[in-house]
Amino acid sequence: MMESIQRRVIALFMTVVFGMASLPAVAEEVFDDQINQRPSAMAMFGDAVFARPILLAGTLVGTGLFVVSLPFSALGGNVKETADTLVVGIAKSTFTRCLGCTATQDDWKNRRIKDE
Repeated sequence: MMESIQRRVIALFMTVVFGMASLPAVAEEVFDDQINQRPSAMAMFGDAVFARPILLAGTLVGTGLFVVSLPFSALGGNVKETADTLVVGIAKSTFTRCLGCTATQDDWKNRRIKDE
């Protein structure tokens, strides 16, 4: 009786271990499919009509906040970090990200272009 339970526990454990070992390969394949997937027409439309104007407004508001906080950032010695956070990151999403792409897709495309 005890041997039967031990065998079942060992079989279950081995099944879980081998199943978990295959997860990274499956996850990488799914992730690559998501990265390489071209944006749909609806994604491009939504990006052009809704997201880009909101990001442009965010860029303008971030620029204003940066100008207001500049004296404090200069005193703290973190002007570059403040500019990157409040202006540059949002501006890159607004003006350089491909239309309809997610931020992750755009990052991967830019990395592949630099690597080639």
